[in-house]
Amino acid sequence: MSQVKLPKNYKPTKKEDYMGPKQLEYFRLKLLDWRQSLLEESQQTIDQMRDAARDVSDEAERASREAEITFELRTRDRYRKLLSKIDKALKRIEEETYGFCDETGEPIGLDRLEARPIATLTIEAQERREQLERQYGDR
Repeated sequence: MSQVKLPKNYKPTKKEDYMGPKQLEYFRLKLLDWRQSLLEESQQTIDQMRDAARDVSDEAERASREAEITFELRTRDRYRKLLSKIDKALKRIEEETYGFCDETGEPIGLDRLEARPIATLTIEAQERREQLERQYGDR
């Protein structure tokens, strides 16, 4: 897929071809920026945890630091999962299947993708899936 040069401050509109070259490039750049931001935050977390482990003076402080580290590790696990979803979205952009529902093949919609660029389902398909999970998840 060839990359398109986007105009400054470009935002996808409904007047354009859905998931045409400009929109795909817009979301590709948005996902890459998000990915880079998560990687930088993860590195900062690692650096902070490394520094925090060095200067623990008493038991209460050690317990507090351990709680912070546990929280940070959970956050990093969420980031790891998000990074995986971002990578999958970038692959869908390469394959030009990005922006279409995995279940129905219908367009997911610009507003939904703007809010959640890793979305793989339309709102309706997502709601159906959540309804089924609620129905059958309790058993």
